[in-house]
Amino acid sequence: MANTTYPAVRHLAVGNRLVALWDTVIGKKVVMAVTGVVLIGFVIAHMAGNLKIFSGPNEINAYSRFLRDVGMPELAYGQLLWVVRIVLLTCVALHITAAVQLSRMSWEARPVGYHVKRNIETTFAARMMRWGGLLLVAFIIFHLFHLTGGAVGFRPGQFKDLAVYQNVVAAFAVWPVAVFYIVAMGALCLHLDHGIWSMLQTLGWNTARNETKLRVLSRCIAIVVFVGFASVPVAVMAGWLH
Repeated sequence: MANTTYPAVRHLAVGNRLVALWDTVIGKKVVMAVTGVVLIGFVIAHMAGNLKIFSGPNEINAYSRFLRDVGMPELAYGQLLWVVRIVLLTCVALHITAAVQLSRMSWEARPVGYHVKRNIETTFAARMMRWGGLLLVAFIIFHLFHLTGGAVGFRPGQFKDLAVYQNVVAAFAVWPVAVFYIVAMGALCLHLDHGIWSMLQTLGWNTARNETKLRVLSRCIAIVVFVGFASVPVAVMAGWLH
């Protein structure tokens, strides 16, 4: 009879440890690092998929249909895609929550500002992470309603489901929208530049020997992502995609 209580006690203990870990600075940093790995992987894959637009409408539109057919017939049409979306949105929510709570814990730890001159580059990077993060949240919301759902930014009847090439060209033909996307990708570039390096530190992958290489790697990934994403609205505005 006593043995039957062990699973419940063990589950409660594990739950308490997870909650205790979440309440610590290192726990929140680990959450940000792990969710960051997932989100970085998605960003790179999404960028690679977007670049198919340069192969023409048939290629990119077929790719869009493929994403919805994956898992069939075991899964319903588009079901796996929705699972991926839910996982990504969960990671975004956890990433933002951990970032906000870490900022609050940092402010509470030093409520009075430093009286010494701080490193300008570090201060700029920290500010850009916060403000850039807010811009990215606004961009994600707009992007979901814009190119994902077609609910905003299109004339009635202009947005066509699975017609990715035509939708993208129509969307970025409106220059303020194209500029907003490019600016948001600039914020993403800065976010990745600092975020990837922080993630590598949190996961303990950096050493004195490879520190410079990892910094270069972080910056290269950020620049490649920016160029890859920004190339699409630039190509539409330049008339290369029409």
